[in-house]
Amino acid sequence: MKLSADLQEFSARLGHSFRRPELLLRALTHPSIATPARPDNQRLEFLGDRVLGLVMSEALLMADKAASEGQLAPRFNALVRKETCAEVARDLGLGDVLRLGRSEMLSGGRRKEALLADAMEALIAAVYRDAGFEVAKALVLRLWGDRVGRVKADARDPKTALQEWAQARGLPPPGYDEISRDGPPHQPVFTIAVRLSTGETEQATAGSKRQAEQAAARALLARLESQP
Repeated sequence: MKLSADLQEFSARLGHSFRRPELLLRALTHPSIATPARPDNQRLEFLGDRVLGLVMSEALLMADKAASEGQLAPRFNALVRKETCAEVARDLGLGDVLRLGRSEMLSGGRRKEALLADAMEALIAAVYRDAGFEVAKALVLRLWGDRVGRVKADARDPKTALQEWAQARGLPPPGYDEISRDGPPHQPVFTIAVRLSTGETEQATAGSKRQAEQAAARALLARLESQP
């Protein structure tokens, strides 16, 4: 099959020429537009998640040969989590070439973090299926760039760090409450409050509940750790 002009341009931007172009098309096909003759990207996403995990595990081991498993695990999570995959997808312009159903297009699907992250993982699997592990590995390392080198020595996400702070002091886990949800349905903005049993609280606003929770936890943890 021959790729459309936009997919040829995307393939060049990706830096991989597909011997089996149908793999690229499948990686970019969201379930909202799939048919029996046009399969979606979910199976590729499943595989790509594992390929990405292996590449990042090896990269972290090579980057810090003295790190323990307990130190490597949060760094690994920071590199393979949905937010990071979506960030790489945006850098690549992946959202522009996604094949979406009308409802997803109208709801801003090309900008949705989860959708971009899933497609990024499917794309990794497509390259793996097309050219093998070493080519997929080189692609991932190139696209992730200096993120491996920049990942923090203590890369725990703020929610985990705040929960560990509370547990170390004999407190129950923090609670999170949705304060408000504003904006259009396709681009909501959430305000989330985090609260400890001792009464300390902070709130934050972001484009997803998870991001708002993380931001609120980060703000509360920073305040707690700055106290004498």
